[in-house]
Amino acid sequence: MIISELRVYNFRQFKSEDGAPGLKITFHRGLNALIGENDSGKTAVIDALKLVLLTQSNEYVRPSDEDFYKPVDGEACSEFKIDCTITEFTENEAKNFIEYLSFTKTEAKIEYTLELHYRAWKDGHKIYQELRVGDVDDGISIDGKARELLKAVYLKPLRDAEREMSSGRGSRISQILLNHPAFKDKNEHAVLDIFRDANRQIENYFTEDTDGKRILQTIRNNLESFNDKRQSSNAELKTSDIQLKAILESLSLNAPEINPGLGELNLLFIAAELLLLKDDTDGGLKLALVEELEAHLHPQAQLRLISYLQNEYNENDVQIIISTHSPILASKINLKNLILMKNGTGYDLAEGQTELQKGDYLFLQRFLDSTKANLFFAKGIIMVEGDAENILVPVLADILGYPLEKYGISVVNVGSTAFLRYSGIMVRKDGTDIGIPVSVITDCDVRPYDVEPTTKEKTFNEKKAESLQAKEKGDRKYTNGSVRGFTSPRWTLEYCIALSSLSDVFHKAVHYGKKILNAQEHISLTDAKIDEANRDAEAEAQAWKEFSAAERAYHIYDLMLNDDGKSSLKAIVAQCLASLLRWEVSIIPAGLTQEKMFDLDLYGFKTDESKEAALKSAIENDPFLSYIVNAIKYAAGETV
Repeated sequence: MIISELRVYNFRQFKSEDGAPGLKITFHRGLNALIGENDSGKTAVIDALKLVLLTQSNEYVRPSDEDFYKPVDGEACSEFKIDCTITEFTENEAKNFIEYLSFTKTEAKIEYTLELHYRAWKDGHKIYQELRVGDVDDGISIDGKARELLKAVYLKPLRDAEREMSSGRGSRISQILLNHPAFKDKNEHAVLDIFRDANRQIENYFTEDTDGKRILQTIRNNLESFNDKRQSSNAELKTSDIQLKAILESLSLNAPEINPGLGELNLLFIAAELLLLKDDTDGGLKLALVEELEAHLHPQAQLRLISYLQNEYNENDVQIIISTHSPILASKINLKNLILMKNGTGYDLAEGQTELQKGDYLFLQRFLDSTKANLFFAKGIIMVEGDAENILVPVLADILGYPLEKYGISVVNVGSTAFLRYSGIMVRKDGTDIGIPVSVITDCDVRPYDVEPTTKEKTFNEKKAESLQAKEKGDRKYTNGSVRGFTSPRWTLEYCIALSSLSDVFHKAVHYGKKILNAQEHISLTDAKIDEANRDAEAEAQAWKEFSAAERAYHIYDLMLNDDGKSSLKAIVAQCLASLLRWEVSIIPAGLTQEKMFDLDLYGFKTDESKEAALKSAIENDPFLSYIVNAIKYAAGETV
C-alpha cells in the first residue's frame, strides 16, 4: 500500500476556498522528492502526513496554533482538515484494514482504497483532533492494530545521529529493533534465551565457584549475626528478570571503520531506520518521511545515498517521501520522481504531466546537472545557450537594477539550443501555470553576409527583414505557458552588442580577449597590452568610420572568428566586457590602473550612481539590447 493522494484544507499556508483543498498532491510508489524554494510548503506536506499517520518513533505529534491557516490581516481559522488516500494494497496488507476499506472489482483483481480523514479544531484555548476512515461526513474511528500499522518512519531535518544510535532508555535503535519482524515475539526470543543462560551462569557462580560461594557465605554469616538466634540465613544472589526491551536498550550502533563525524553517523542512522522498510510480514505501511536528506552530507555522499534509494526502492512496495533544498540531489533524482512545490501546489514532473517527451526525460537524466537543477529552486529562470550569455546576463541585470540573487533568478546555461528539453519542465500538459516565469534567450542566427560559392569570399549583407522574421519565429517557438522566447533581432548576442550603444567598449573587449588568448600561460593583461589593444581598436574605428553601423558591427564580430567561421574567444571576450562594464560604473581608487581590472573583485568597490544611471538608460533604450532587457524583466516577474 502507498499514499497516493494528500489533500489539506486551511492547514498552514494552504487556504481552502469554496470547499476545495488548499493543497492537493499525488504520490507514487518508490521515491517522491519534494523540491522548491523556501516556504513553498515542503515541510508542511511532511508534517501533514505525520499528523495523519503518526511515526514509528512515537514522537509527540499534535496540532498547534501555527497549523491553522491565518490570513495576513485577520483571525486564524478554527479548524483544518487533512485527507489522505491509501491505495495499492496487497492481500496481506488488506486483511488488516478490511473493515475500513472500500473496493472496486476488475477482471484482473480487487482494488482496495483506504480514505483517512483527519480533523483538528479549536474550542477556546484547547485544540482537539480526530482521525476517521471511510466517508468524509460519516466515517468511523480507527484504532488498535490498524492504527499502529499505519505509522511512518520519520527522519527529522536536524538529526542527532550520535544520540539516536546510543544506548539508553527509549533509545531509537531499540525502537527500530523492537518494530522489526525479527523481534515480533517479545516473550520468546533467541536473545532472551542467551541472557537467561548468562543469568543462570552468574547465579551458579555464587553457589558453585569457590570465590563466589565465599562471597555469598560471608553475606549469610553477617546476616545471621544481625538476626535473632532462632533465624537462619538462606540469602541468595539472583539476577533480575530480563525483558527484551531492556536488552535492546543496552545496545548502541556504531561502525568502527568510519569517522565519527556528523555525515557518516547520519548515514549509519539512515541505514538503521531503513530496516523498518524491509521484511515487513505484518502488512503495515512501508513509508519513510525524510526531511532535508542532504543534512550533514557532503555532495558525493548525497549522490551515493540518493542513488541507493532510487535503485533499491523504486520498483517495490516501499514508498519514500523526502524534502530537499539540494540542487545536487535534484539533479540526480529521476525527473519522474520530483514534485515541484510552488504557490500552494505540488506539481508532479512525471511523464504525461509536463510538455516533455519521453526522449526528453532520458536526455535530462543524463544532462541535468547540479548547476542546471537550480531552476527547481528559483522564482524566475533565464535560459541561455552559451557561456557568453551566462557571463553577461548577470552583469547587465545588476546595471539594470535587477540583481539576480535578490529576485531569486537562476541562469541556466543549456550549452546548446535544446531549450525545449529544459523549458518543457515548467509547462504543464493541462495548461496550468506553475507561476515561474522562464525567459529563453537565443540567437536568430541569420548571418549578415553572403558567401561566394567558388571562392568562399564573404560579402556583407545586413538581411534586416530575414533577421526579423527569424526573431518572430524564434519567439513563437519558445513561448508556451509561463515560458517566453526572447530572440536576438540580429545574428547573435555579440553582433547585437557590436551594433548597440556598447559597441565601442565591446570593440575593446574583443582586442583584450585576443591579447589574453595569445598570451603565455598564467600571464594576464598588462597596462602596456591594454594600451596596445585600445590603440588597435581606435585605429580600426577610424578605418571603418565610413561604414554603416551594421557593417562596422560585422567587422568587429569578425575579429572574433577563426578561419572556419567559429570562435574560441566568446567566453573570454564576454568576461572582458563584463569587467569593463563593472569598471566603468565603479568608483576606482586613485592609482589603480586597468592592469588590475581582471584580478579584482569589482563588486567590492562602490558604484558611481550617475555613471550607472547613464549606462542603464543607454541599455534600456537600445533597440538591439531590448530583448535581453525584456528577458531579465520578465524573469523578475514584470510584465513586458
